[in-house]
Amino acid sequence: MHITPQQLLHDPFLNKGTAFTQAERDRYGLNGLLPPAIQTLDQQVRQAYAQYQRKANALEKRLFLMQLFNVNHVLFYKLFSAHLSEFMPVVYDPTIAETIEQYSALFIEPQNATYLRITDTADFQTVLRHAANGRDIRLLVVTDAEGILGIGDWGTQGVDIAVGKLMVYTAAAGIDPSQVLPVVLDVGTTNQTLLADELYLGLRQPRVSGAAYRAFVDRFVEAATAVFPHLYLHWEDFGRANAAALLEQYRGQLTTFNDDIQGTGIIVLAGLFGALSISGQALADQVYLCFGAGTAGAGIVARIYAAFLQTGMAPAEAKQHFYLVDKQGLLFEDDPSLTPAQRPFARKRTEFSAPDTLTSLEAVVEAVHPTVLVGTSTQPGAFTEKAIREMAAHTARPVIFPISNPTKLIEASATDLIRWTEGRALVATGIPSAPVTYNGITYEIGQANNALIYPGLGLGTIAVDSSRLSDAMIEAAAHSLSGLVDASVPGAPVLPPVAKLDEFSKTVAIAVATAAVAEGLNRQPVTDVAETVLAAQWHPIYQPLPEMIDCP
Repeated sequence: MHITPQQLLHDPFLNKGTAFTQAERDRYGLNGLLPPAIQTLDQQVRQAYAQYQRKANALEKRLFLMQLFNVNHVLFYKLFSAHLSEFMPVVYDPTIAETIEQYSALFIEPQNATYLRITDTADFQTVLRHAANGRDIRLLVVTDAEGILGIGDWGTQGVDIAVGKLMVYTAAAGIDPSQVLPVVLDVGTTNQTLLADELYLGLRQPRVSGAAYRAFVDRFVEAATAVFPHLYLHWEDFGRANAAALLEQYRGQLTTFNDDIQGTGIIVLAGLFGALSISGQALADQVYLCFGAGTAGAGIVARIYAAFLQTGMAPAEAKQHFYLVDKQGLLFEDDPSLTPAQRPFARKRTEFSAPDTLTSLEAVVEAVHPTVLVGTSTQPGAFTEKAIREMAAHTARPVIFPISNPTKLIEASATDLIRWTEGRALVATGIPSAPVTYNGITYEIGQANNALIYPGLGLGTIAVDSSRLSDAMIEAAAHSLSGLVDASVPGAPVLPPVAKLDEFSKTVAIAVATAAVAEGLNRQPVTDVAETVLAAQWHPIYQPLPEMIDCP
């Protein structure tokens, strides 16, 4: 492969910047194109971190990191890995919400992303091959950006969520950045602010739905699986009308995963297992109240319900442990607006003496006495003091997970939840929360961040080249994560800390890969699962340039 010295310096997969050795500078014609000093990678990391620290706010810090990513992948990931817990809220949620909202105005580089629009007549296989540029793509994160975080429809600007997600995959689990591809499916947008913005870079038309939309997605999947035969396809932030249906359509055909449905469900299940290990209670004794029964909320319920079935409980009995509350209040089976995901858990009106009064969270809490309350509503302050005190009056250790994000949309703060329950609540939040000290005990607050689960899940699946992502692999991931909680420590978190994300991503990956091999889903021979997983990891170190690189 012949490239010019300037092309080498501008290829983020190959560029080493000031770390090119003198021999490399001589061989590839780089003399005079770089400052004369030759730095080590560690020196570059220290230099870059000092520059990062001088940035005034989280947005400026993220923009700096993204520019570093555009220039040098090894340096970016070495820096990210060295400051994982510090950078996570900057590279991803919550700061990424701000960059998505301003994506068009801030645009500088496409960051190796692929933009497919519903009006395209081009052959998608050709487009994807050009995007891969000869790379062996194993992981693809795709979004149509209809349900970005808790901020809604952001059209093409939602591509940032796919880019950010893949960065976490690599930093946390060591998935090779040369084997990943972010994709946005642009079918228009309902966001009138974007449609009126002259700088908006996406397709300027109302969002397409129905048969035309599904045909477009089918066209994309057909092309992606043809070009990348060993693909792990990750769906991200699709709207509630399509997310579950697409997952159901494709999960039996290829290795696929929806983070909003499955990832959030796994992390809440792991947090619930962790909470029960602290309280000493049994899963079968819990009464689960879902507040916000959209794609994420209903997906979590389905995952927890599956765990109830694993205890040997009959389906009809297990469903009696669940109550779903959405904008209309408690969901009843005679509601014609129920989604397919909500319907199995809707209640009969005859179960209640005054069903028409169950239109608020407080009313439902008083009626059903939940032991577990999970919020995915994006309704800030929805977990009121009255509702929480009522819940805590009927259970010794209430499990309360307000996991909506970003920060401005959380249902309640960890501080309030600990205070309102006199320190009895077992809390996880969807955002990073500082420890809470109450009556002399410091409570560490677990973060129900999908990043705790999806990097390891992806690594384990990719390492053994699993032909499917099975329920057994998902269960293995949840159990492996909850097993890292130390229940003996007063104030212990229900989930392990993000600061150790890279360590326990390996634990999750090995558990997932082991489950895949046990089911015979691995498409490559595996003699030692742990060795296979570790061998699949990429590490941010400078390697000799490929022999085929030829510069004058």
